[in-house]
Amino acid sequence: MTDSPAAAQPVVEMEHVDKFFGDLHVLNDINLTVRAGEVVVVIGPSGSGKSTLCRTINRLEGINSGTIKVAGEVLPEEGRELARLRSRVGMVFQSFNLFAHKTVLENVTLGPVKVKKSGTEDAKKRGMELLERVGVANQAAKYPAQLSGGQQQRVAIARALAMDPMVMLFDEPTSALDPEMVNEVLDVMVGLAQRGMTMIVVTHEMGFARKAADRVVFMSDGQIVEEADPESFFTRPQSTRARDFLSKILTH
Repeated sequence: MTDSPAAAQPVVEMEHVDKFFGDLHVLNDINLTVRAGEVVVVIGPSGSGKSTLCRTINRLEGINSGTIKVAGEVLPEEGRELARLRSRVGMVFQSFNLFAHKTVLENVTLGPVKVKKSGTEDAKKRGMELLERVGVANQAAKYPAQLSGGQQQRVAIARALAMDPMVMLFDEPTSALDPEMVNEVLDVMVGLAQRGMTMIVVTHEMGFARKAADRVVFMSDGQIVEEADPESFFTRPQSTRARDFLSKILTH
């Protein structure tokens, strides 16, 4: 984590963002700025709009009104400019979304070779470095189905990192994992945070929020209800909604 993310340049800026699914107001006047090197953890009850917020940042979900900027540029609607900007926004999903017919190393090198036109050998060298960093270099020649869920998710993180993103989005990256595999993925994410990676993490893992976040954003009913540093949020939540949420999840 950086010493003073508040002084850094904004990487993601959301201003008055609204999103509807039919009559359902999923994102309601969202205003959020995430600066370079900052780790922002988004928490809240199911259905509060957390994943939708995450998915609008690289326009996997369109918005109805407001603006989203990445590195000072308004997110394009579609086309080549959107693809270019999207390539700088890494995303890790609940499901690992690896290509089943490609090896682990091929999964990691595909983006740099196809999108960034990296040389094959350079991409392989970088891919192995990233697999080493996430602790699965010894699985490089295997196919995804031969790996555990935790290993597959770490490969998915390496694949996103291979594109040299300016920000990493994590949409509940541990929710599909068996409990004993959760920590191996969270440890990789903590390591990224310590290296200064800009991260927006939607998660139910409160331990990770306490350990790695610069800021916790609490959502409910499509709105940002509260945001604070982890210590303040977990010990002195300001809103009734946050207090109620924490009382339910921290007592089990």
